[in-house]
Amino acid sequence: MNSEKFSMIFFNDNVRSRAPLRLGLGGGGTDLAIYSDEHGGVVLNATIDRYAYAHLTRRDEGNILFKADDLGTEEALPCSLDFDIREGLCLHRAVYRYMMREYNGGCAVPMTITTTIDVPAGSGLGASSALTVALIEAFTLAMQLPLGPYEVARLAYHIERRELGLMGGMQDQYAAAFGGFNFIEFLQGNAGVIVNPLRLRRDYLNEFESSLVICFSGQSRESAEIIKQQVGGLKELNDATLAAMHEIKQDAHKMKVDILSGDIRGMAEVLRSSWLSKKRTASSVSNSTVERLLEVAMGNGAWAGKVSGAGGGGFIMLLTDPERRFGLIRKLNEEGGDASAVKLTFEGAEAWAVR
Repeated sequence: MNSEKFSMIFFNDNVRSRAPLRLGLGGGGTDLAIYSDEHGGVVLNATIDRYAYAHLTRRDEGNILFKADDLGTEEALPCSLDFDIREGLCLHRAVYRYMMREYNGGCAVPMTITTTIDVPAGSGLGASSALTVALIEAFTLAMQLPLGPYEVARLAYHIERRELGLMGGMQDQYAAAFGGFNFIEFLQGNAGVIVNPLRLRRDYLNEFESSLVICFSGQSRESAEIIKQQVGGLKELNDATLAAMHEIKQDAHKMKVDILSGDIRGMAEVLRSSWLSKKRTASSVSNSTVERLLEVAMGNGAWAGKVSGAGGGGFIMLLTDPERRFGLIRKLNEEGGDASAVKLTFEGAEAWAVR
């Protein structure tokens, strides 16, 4: 084992990182390549004070240890790149192997990679992609790589969608890498991605944040099946699916205008319309638990709500009169939800060396 080479490549042997999770406010689904390549997609999203964390520690000798503390999962592998990335902790495996292959001359390095996420798996908050971004960000600092947020997001997308074959769109990786309140354009013909940070008045941001409630439905969901239904509808040129996607894209434009003008009630109306459109893209977007919690919410002061992410469970996002927010949260919790206020964040993925 060439430890001298490893010392040259690794400038920091003990690194932590974090990447924020996001709320998909509008346009979700139009970031799927099968739609955006043909029609162009747009997404409005905002990052929140929930994070995916990674901790990378290099050892002088031994094996590779991958740990997901929130899942209670740990796996030790021989110090090589000869392992299946689609088994076990696949994100850990895939990021490690890619970084060693592309930036360390194909040589494996003994290390421990430990991760946690602030929310359950299948939350609909882009947690898997945020974790991928956090892992890449940790390696970027450890190896002093010249990767900015666009490069980190593109690399995360490549690892998830191409190397691992995981189904999904593109918004989560860019939200986690950049952070903040963004209007993201996915250009037609796979011509690139443009992240537009919105310059919002502070009082508008305060009013929006004070109106916002998130509620975990108690059901984690597998987004791949929902996305498969949406992609299937688009591949078959299903008129209903395509029309719903066009409506969702227009709703993202409308919602951007509303937040820029501080019209939170207007955002709620678009949110309501967008949720109805989203439910037409796949039969499994909603379920009885989601509908029951939304009914409870609407009966207790919520203006509108929708499931964040692909749907089928996970977190529900709601807008309400700030004066009624406390009562809404209390009622949702009484009815079996896990509701709370949430704060917006404006920093993207970050990494720091441990001294």
